[in-house]
Amino acid sequence: MKHFVSPYNKSVNLKFPEEITVYDTTLRDGEQTPGVCLRTPEKLKIARKLDELGLHQIEAGFPVVSKEENRSVKAIVGENLDAEILVLSRTKKEDIDMALDCDVDGIITFLGTSSLHLKHKLKFSQEDALNICMNSIEHAKDHDLFVAFSAEDATRTDLDFLKKIYSRAELYGADRVHIADTVGAISPQGMDYLVKELKKDINIEIALHCHNDFGMALSNCISGLLAGATAISTTVNGIGERAGNTSLEELVMTLLLIYGVDLDFNIKKFYELSQLVEELTNMKVPDNKPIVGRNVFRHESGIHVDAVLEEPLTYEPFVPELIGHQRQIVLGKHSGCRAVKAKLGEYGIDVTRDELCKIVEMVKEKRENGKYINDELFNEIVRSVRGPFRF
Repeated sequence: MKHFVSPYNKSVNLKFPEEITVYDTTLRDGEQTPGVCLRTPEKLKIARKLDELGLHQIEAGFPVVSKEENRSVKAIVGENLDAEILVLSRTKKEDIDMALDCDVDGIITFLGTSSLHLKHKLKFSQEDALNICMNSIEHAKDHDLFVAFSAEDATRTDLDFLKKIYSRAELYGADRVHIADTVGAISPQGMDYLVKELKKDINIEIALHCHNDFGMALSNCISGLLAGATAISTTVNGIGERAGNTSLEELVMTLLLIYGVDLDFNIKKFYELSQLVEELTNMKVPDNKPIVGRNVFRHESGIHVDAVLEEPLTYEPFVPELIGHQRQIVLGKHSGCRAVKAKLGEYGIDVTRDELCKIVEMVKEKRENGKYINDELFNEIVRSVRGPFRF
């Protein structure tokens, strides 16, 4: 077996949409992480890897931000990837015209809709917001673009107004509306309610753009999908403003293994993609990050290691090879004889039982004294017990 999750998952009758679109915003919202700046060659590397994964749509950037951003978007479009290329646009004609100049497949145009945003950021009335948004949607559709309208801060917007602006967007030809949980402030139950309420009044596709301020972005997406949303915004490694966005790898693997929903992605690319984004953004992936963290398939405890060496799924829900990751046995304070013997076996070294016990004792002692048991130190320990040898 390559994975083993709880059989009780199948005891609950859940209905997901027949088709789910994943549009990744690593190159736009991910890059808005403070301190991150991706140049054109770096964006191209990430876009190509996202396309190898089989992603449906790539939000390639925000062309109006800078000349370099504009060049990056054009370069990505020029790659002729299988994924559709979208860009972010304000509800302004010049933004949409710039997107057209980049020859993208579509735009995500946005405006804050909560009273908080309207009053303190935009200084618009609700009627002003309606007129501005519809003019933008109309202009984009006149030029045959795919148009998604995103209500920024939708989860803190008055429901009647939210229904009104989404209904109007549908009337003006928008292809999709986005619920932006801009500060990650909705609960999974709240998302379930909101999506179901919206579907009473609109027939257009609903997408979810969830932030992770309370650690609920993934749960909110799952809840929203079960309520009838059909598209999800993600970022690689969950990067993004503040606490980040819904993690691409967590969403896809959760749908696949926990819920049995296969999006037909090339999941073997996940670890490689994660490492690439980590390197190019200089944003370290936490060791305990779900799916792609370094510790997900690292084992030290003697009890765990004994079981994992016999059957990996005893302490892993799926084998690392599924996502291009690899298992690692770590030596330290909690290591037992079997872990050390396995490490020695990697180098083809045979030792007696007495030698093995001495090596285990020294490994524990060195680690308790603050030493990390890397290959060099392990080499020294083994040499001190059994004399010179070659790894």
